[in-house]
Amino acid sequence: MKSFPMFLRLEGRHVVIAGGGEQAAQKARLMLKTETRIVLLADTLEPELADLVASGRAEQDVTPPTAAHFAGAALVFVATGCPGRDAALHALAKAAGATVNVVDQPALCDATTPSIVDRSPLVVAIGTEGAAPVLARQLRARIERDLAPNLGGLAALAGRLRGAVAAGVPKAKRRDFWRWVFDGAARATWERGAEREAAQAIKTAIAGGGAPDVAEGGSIALVGAGPGAADLLTLRALRHLQEADMIFYDRLVDPAVLDLARRDAERVYVGKAVGACAWPQDRINDVITAAARSGQRVVRLKSGDPAVFGRAEEELAAARAHGVPVEIVPGITAASAAAAAIGRSLTERGQTDRVTFATGTTRPGDTAPDWAGMLLPGTTLALYMAARAAPEIAARLLSEGVPGDTPVDVISEASRSGETHARMVLRDLGTAEVAAPAVVFITRAKTAAASLPARPRLVATA
Repeated sequence: MKSFPMFLRLEGRHVVIAGGGEQAAQKARLMLKTETRIVLLADTLEPELADLVASGRAEQDVTPPTAAHFAGAALVFVATGCPGRDAALHALAKAAGATVNVVDQPALCDATTPSIVDRSPLVVAIGTEGAAPVLARQLRARIERDLAPNLGGLAALAGRLRGAVAAGVPKAKRRDFWRWVFDGAARATWERGAEREAAQAIKTAIAGGGAPDVAEGGSIALVGAGPGAADLLTLRALRHLQEADMIFYDRLVDPAVLDLARRDAERVYVGKAVGACAWPQDRINDVITAAARSGQRVVRLKSGDPAVFGRAEEELAAARAHGVPVEIVPGITAASAAAAAIGRSLTERGQTDRVTFATGTTRPGDTAPDWAGMLLPGTTLALYMAARAAPEIAARLLSEGVPGDTPVDVISEASRSGETHARMVLRDLGTAEVAAPAVVFITRAKTAAASLPARPRLVATA
């Protein structure tokens, strides 16, 4: 290890940035995260830096540089963009005894700037001693994904409560208490945005002399796995997967998403194939609530978004009936993924000013949705679970006056390796082969010609 990683206290000190262009602005952005005083040593400043000076967040010094300009600085950045001038300024700064970073010249650097994950007061710095900055950025992206955006607030609260913990929690119980705060129900509650509730739970635990019984910490999260591709999973969904004790997952959840879960989490398949009911909804409700009541952190993993045709309301009601904490973690819904897959927008100014999500499949005995009533001019109608019902949908729409040349896009397995796209017009939908799972877009623009393909025909792409 050629460089020793260390956090440098900058409060009440100043940092000198020699330069007034974009390189200097990049370093200024880093320093703005701290409480340091920024001094810009430059004749002229680009607009961003000029605005910092105008707002009082930085100072500008236009006098000719000497060693005295760098004396007493906590850190010096040399960033003029001119190698010769950078070398001269480096020499002046070293003569003043400063710690110096010269942009893009590692040989002249006493210190290098790491990739930073900022959850102040929690800060993670990643460095490669200049050998592989791209790798450092990749690692930063992974850590950003793993740490909740509001996690720093929990760390700050813990700092403020350390005295209360020392006074109220016996020493023998403190390790378990802090483990509960940062790896148990308190952190889970905080990360889902219920910060006041989490803070009150922590204070109640301190007053009670320690962490509550682990068995009281069971919970259910209805987590959206997105349309398929693992990299479309949300950060919050990923955190729940990595903290879950039990995962109940559906048929359409991609195995790559499950691979992101904690290795020792128990996985239970509760998917229902078309026409099969090995796991009726009541049974699913019973097993997930039973697991949570036993103290398990349960993830009910659903394809797409749990709140869009995902029967989430029934599982929410079951959890609440048993007093089990439950939350919804949204996922990218299939319509959004399908639109992105074919490179189109669900709305178009002046042509489609509304999007309607509807189902193509209902419970046996239920009346079919009023698809024609939904498909007013200016509408994109996104139909879920419409593969088997495509002939009926087409016939109903045509019989109720929707033009036969209305554009239709059928996207099967959006974002997955088997993704296909077929473009046609409504009169062809009834005879088209639609492979499930599929989203069917029927676009009825205000101006009929605006959304028509150049030649209405079937186009399939894999």
